[in-house]
Amino acid sequence: MAAAGVAPLIPGILPATAHAAPSTGSGGTGGAEFPLVRDGLATDVFVDAADAPAVTRAAGDLQADVERVSGIRPGLLHTVPDKATHLVVVGTIGASPVIDTLIARGRLNVSRVKGRWEASVTQVVDRPFPGVDRALVIAGSDRRGTVYGIYDTSERIGVSPWYWWADVPVEHRDEVTVQAGPFTRREPSVRYRGIFINDEQNLTTWSRRTQEPDKNIGPETYKRVFELLLRLKANYLWPAMHPYSDFFNKHRENPELAERYGIVVGSSHPEALLRNGVHEWDPWAAEHPGPDGTLPVYDYTVNPGVISDYWRARARQNATYDSSWTLGMRGLHDSALETRYATTIPEKVVVMNDIIADQRRILAEEVGAAAAPQIFIPYKEVLDLYNAGVQVPDDVTLIWPDDNHGNMRQLPNDAERGREGGNGIYYHLSYWGRPKSYLWLDTTQLAKVWQELRRVYEHGVDRMWIFNVGDVKSIETGLSFAMDMAWDVDRWDAEGVEGVKGVEGVEGVEAFLVEWAGRQFGRRHGREIAAIRTEYYRLAAELRPEFIAKGLLSVVHHGDEAGRRMAAYEQLLARARALGAKLPEPYRDAYFELVEYPVHGAYLMNLKYYWAERNALAVRQGRGAGTNTFADLAETAHATEVALTKRYNTEVAGGKWDGIVNPYPSQIPKAPGRPSVSRVARQETSGLGVATEGNETGTARPLSFSSYTRDRRFVDVFNTGFLPVSWTAEASHPWVRLSEAAGSLTDQTRVWVDIDWARVPEGAYDATVTVTGAGQRVDVPLSVRNDGERARRSSRGFVEAHGYVSIDAAHTDRRVARGGARWRTVRGLGRRTGAVEAVPSTAAPVTADFAARAPELRYRVSFRSTGTFRVTVFRLPSLDERGHRRVAVSLDDQPVTVLSGQSVATGNRGDAWARNVEDGVERLTATVTVTEPGEHDLRIFMVDAAIAVDQIVIDTGGLPVSYLAPPESYHPVFGRAVK
Repeated sequence: MAAAGVAPLIPGILPATAHAAPSTGSGGTGGAEFPLVRDGLATDVFVDAADAPAVTRAAGDLQADVERVSGIRPGLLHTVPDKATHLVVVGTIGASPVIDTLIARGRLNVSRVKGRWEASVTQVVDRPFPGVDRALVIAGSDRRGTVYGIYDTSERIGVSPWYWWADVPVEHRDEVTVQAGPFTRREPSVRYRGIFINDEQNLTTWSRRTQEPDKNIGPETYKRVFELLLRLKANYLWPAMHPYSDFFNKHRENPELAERYGIVVGSSHPEALLRNGVHEWDPWAAEHPGPDGTLPVYDYTVNPGVISDYWRARARQNATYDSSWTLGMRGLHDSALETRYATTIPEKVVVMNDIIADQRRILAEEVGAAAAPQIFIPYKEVLDLYNAGVQVPDDVTLIWPDDNHGNMRQLPNDAERGREGGNGIYYHLSYWGRPKSYLWLDTTQLAKVWQELRRVYEHGVDRMWIFNVGDVKSIETGLSFAMDMAWDVDRWDAEGVEGVKGVEGVEGVEAFLVEWAGRQFGRRHGREIAAIRTEYYRLAAELRPEFIAKGLLSVVHHGDEAGRRMAAYEQLLARARALGAKLPEPYRDAYFELVEYPVHGAYLMNLKYYWAERNALAVRQGRGAGTNTFADLAETAHATEVALTKRYNTEVAGGKWDGIVNPYPSQIPKAPGRPSVSRVARQETSGLGVATEGNETGTARPLSFSSYTRDRRFVDVFNTGFLPVSWTAEASHPWVRLSEAAGSLTDQTRVWVDIDWARVPEGAYDATVTVTGAGQRVDVPLSVRNDGERARRSSRGFVEAHGYVSIDAAHTDRRVARGGARWRTVRGLGRRTGAVEAVPSTAAPVTADFAARAPELRYRVSFRSTGTFRVTVFRLPSLDERGHRRVAVSLDDQPVTVLSGQSVATGNRGDAWARNVEDGVERLTATVTVTEPGEHDLRIFMVDAAIAVDQIVIDTGGLPVSYLAPPESYHPVFGRAVK
């Protein structure tokens, strides 16, 4: 593979998750390399028998990783050999006598590690013991610190955390060495970092087919999950909990394995004290009937004793394991809290306080001081109760939920930030629920994740971060990024990153993608894969593939906005395929899983609905054969998508992933399936039809052309029947150009019209394209305005054309920081190339005297029209259920208008919040008055911090209704960035 030009999968630095720093060690060997395999011999690995089982087990993975690279397996020793040229020494400070001896003798510097949480140092020590010439020492501050040090070494020799879960190949090398260091892994930004396996039908299907035929996610599957988490430097899990999965404690090996791996196991918001209500309550109720023989319901106001005993049994059973204990109560299986005898909010608050007190008493009696961490999750209706006065003990961690769509609902106030138990988050990268579900692909922009995680961290949320990752598969990139941020929240910056080899000049979160992709596929491909993933996320930010539906995107306006999206997808897919063809064969499966399938699948999901939309329009336009052509194309795209997924499940990696990816599972929400289409019966007729851009039918709205934007516009020429029809098209002026001017068609053709601006005299003109055929004549009106090349070159700011001005918010003419706050560009965020965000997120609101106190964005706009015009600010839908989501707008020195966005997640369908999360933007509108044509300053002011603005559109009288904002207006600096 090296001969084929693929860079070895060895990072030039420690993995991004490590944020390793050189350490000043005594007894080190500078920059020399330490051999793990040389001359056909592997260096043995020593682990003290007194160390934690998690460390011994992870040392076994290091054995296996060295063998994966070299084909030679080192020995695993529990006593120091009498004689060895080289030795790997693994151990935990305070648990390994050998490590403690090295520290006591001054041979190992642990000053930056000892007493820290999950920290480690890796360094070479010369002559550490009699008879041992040289040792690579991996020492952790605690058991997981040591484990992470081990996996850092594995990744340094070329074993990706995704070697098994995504089939990332391990390049063979006869000689395996690592830099001598020293390296220090500092303690993480967030103490508990983990995932929730949820809505896991596909994972259950795969597990049963390939891992454990007699179980629905059991110990063999969890072994793989635990190892992946540790390799990603995670330490925490909420296990699978749905009806089609075995509950975690059904198999006693599961909690025992978690303990042996060093994984902390908790439970989700409806699973108090590790109890899985879906599976466990009914059997418990059957064993504890009421005096009259009726089964108790899961309602604390009705059956407090039975429920308390139910919780107590699990606390007693899992008392010896490293667990997280969820307090509070919701209904069974993610349903709302049931309280028959508490109907008002104040009454329910009292009940919740009683529940928490009871649970705390159980934990004190059954688990004792080891009952930590304890967490309270104010999810959905429980958040209302918390805000109404639920008293959560100070040592309990508050876990703040997002709105299930990546927007944090609220953040801790000053009092909550001072709590002993601290604060955490529960954040969705996958979701089943209202208003729509997204369970198929990883479609949340990493820059969006970055923005929200930075915001929560700046508000003191650093105790626990839990990510809902669905089935795990397909969320590989998002999960990797989330764990990277949880370890070092400052590593990846919105405006660039410094000091990371291979990502120089790359801005924002894309730097993570460059490094991450380089680690999976070789550095030479990192930038291209990062660019592919960035565009993939951008298109998903416009509209998640799981949210696609007929009637959303226009196939009429703005050059066929749905068609322009498909063109972007086609270019992206071609780019992904071209790179995949360059990779050596061993990388093809991993590339398909991590890059090609998400792009190709999303493309096909959009394509089938694009053709279905064209089919529906064709019916309204009276097309003949073309109507059926579009129906065929839609159904072919769906069949191709089904075949692509079948390939993933049955062919990739030899069928290893059978059942793991399925857009259409049987028991949870499906992605959009085969779209409905219409067909027309064949008739032995023909006829000419014409429909132009901007018109559903006919040609009434003229095609608009401006010398600033220099667009092209389409004319659809179609057959109203099925027999061939000949047609011609002729322009009224020589400077009107046509992509084709004559032909014979059975169904339809699209003629593109543009202007030869060098031949057009200055001024405004009406022109015509005349289409004839089948004895018919149709005139297509054109409106052409040429202000001349001099005016175009000398223009300043965004120029009005076609009845609107469209601005990408990052394309400012001026930014003004005020009051310690500013606007910054977050690359890769939003529907374009980047959005602007008001920071810091902790800045105080500005509600008056904006021009003197508020950070400002300023855009120069050249108006051709006068009047009062609607301005639409496209903001990304962040929330603040304790505050507001506001931004202000004005023109020149006119009065400022404050725009108030949706700040509360309702959880409903069809309301403002639902529209915002489905669209990925919120449209806030105001009006400005232009009294004189010419240049003016459009001004955007921060009112509330952490507001992100993506686009701004001014309707000067010609803006058609469409899903996306129109293409950006002409600007002499930014040009015309058509997306």
